[in-house]
Amino acid sequence: MDQASLIALLNRLRKEPVETEWLEFKVSHLDAQHLGEYLSALANSACVHGKPRGYLIFGFENKTREVVGTTFNPQQEKGKGNQDLMLWLSKGLQPNTGFECYEFETEERHVVLFEVIPALDRPVKFYDKAWIRIGSSKTLLANHSEKERIIWQRRVDWSGQICEKASPADLDIEAIQKARQEYKVKFPAKATEVDTWDDITFFNKIGIAIKESITNGTLLLLGKPESAALISPAVARITWVLKDEQNQEKDYEHFDPPFILNVDRVLARIRNLTIRQLPSGTLFPIEIRQYDSWVLREALHNCIAHQDYSLGGRINMVEMPDQLILTNVGSFLPGNVENVIKRDAPMEVYRNPSLSQAMVNLNMIDTQGGGIKRMFQTQMKRFFPLPDYNLSDPIRVVVTIRGTILNEQYTRMLMERTDLDLWAVILLDKIQKGIKIEHGEHARLKKLGLVEGRYPNLYISARVAAVTNQKARHIRQRGFDRQYYKDLIIELIRQHGPVSRKEIDALLIDKLPEALLPKQKDSMVHNLLMALRIEGIIRNAGTRQSPKWIIVK
Repeated sequence: MDQASLIALLNRLRKEPVETEWLEFKVSHLDAQHLGEYLSALANSACVHGKPRGYLIFGFENKTREVVGTTFNPQQEKGKGNQDLMLWLSKGLQPNTGFECYEFETEERHVVLFEVIPALDRPVKFYDKAWIRIGSSKTLLANHSEKERIIWQRRVDWSGQICEKASPADLDIEAIQKARQEYKVKFPAKATEVDTWDDITFFNKIGIAIKESITNGTLLLLGKPESAALISPAVARITWVLKDEQNQEKDYEHFDPPFILNVDRVLARIRNLTIRQLPSGTLFPIEIRQYDSWVLREALHNCIAHQDYSLGGRINMVEMPDQLILTNVGSFLPGNVENVIKRDAPMEVYRNPSLSQAMVNLNMIDTQGGGIKRMFQTQMKRFFPLPDYNLSDPIRVVVTIRGTILNEQYTRMLMERTDLDLWAVILLDKIQKGIKIEHGEHARLKKLGLVEGRYPNLYISARVAAVTNQKARHIRQRGFDRQYYKDLIIELIRQHGPVSRKEIDALLIDKLPEALLPKQKDSMVHNLLMALRIEGIIRNAGTRQSPKWIIVK
């Protein structure tokens, strides 16, 4: 931008209201940390207000907009660690949407103007913290969820953008034929009409082309393997990795476009063994595979549809002996899986809407909004643990699908209690995995008679245990009645008395309820002994420090 353009821009900005949240005037320069925070705040505020740029200007009174000049020299200032200021700022902005710094003279005064590009589809952070302007104040974005929601919703569909370097020659003929076949399966009424469409017309119909232009989504689904280079720095790759029980890598293979064909080739690498019996040796009611093929396909297709390709990551499928772990980069937009299952409706916002719609049209993913719920329902009907979604990393989704029985008692319960709804099973699945549930969720399970124990140490209730052949484990968790333990103590003393407290502990501790902590078990034994002493059945013939319990004659 030349001097005249900068002054014209400056004059326009000086006329903006004082409380303008995407614009800040400062008299003197800030320290490096606060400068970076302001760039984050202005990038996010410009996004919220739909402005093409945010501005931070030094050398002006903020309220009067009177020019006073500044001695701030960005080229000579340093960031932390004595790094060049501009380099340090660039490294700290995540993602760095881009900013420019201009130094020039106006009214014979030196001024500095920072111009920052707005956030796009996610907040701009500065060294792991996102900032926002509220009125004339800079504050953490995390305190203003409504502003953050707006930023996440201002998305550009990467999958629908035209790939200028691509042409129909970059597409795989077999993949195009497969796409036509799947479209006919999805829309049988259009089968005859599809045969009359040329390829470009077909691409437009399924939503992965714009007139005669090839989009990024087209290359993902139908591109030749070498076409992946055309969308760089985005990465179009699925990696299958085989690991053993010690987490050691045994084999791997990379799969590039066309994904409409290569998903089947990825899944063909999975060793989907047959399960014939439960861990106890009891025969399974029917022979069943470790993994349901539809669940695996849906999970992998979801990774493709919801991957944030701008982050340059790949999709991974790690095969362990007893589970599959799928990962893709990008935040989980609905927030959590429970939201998806409860709402049972399409989301308002998709990361790659063009790609997602095309995959629906090509019969690759379930009707938008229903795939994850159906995955859970399928696993429930197979009596297997439900999928686990690990969302602890804000830019990564990790899905674990177990190919083994995690808890035999849980599995038997699902076989018998076919009346349970999905949400009840989700909660019971958490209990078998040792995941804490909320008080309200516990109340619901307790009302249904499904759990016992003191919150949060819950276990399957006697009612369920009775119908699922797990009475023995239930007794170990709940324990016997007090008279049973008293009788054991009396019999021990009668046959081997006098006995020490250590000998009594050796008899009782492993028979006490598993839900009790060690200190609670110790207290329970003490109370049993005191009760028997008060009842006149036993007495201590030793000392308090070294008791010797005997039967009272």
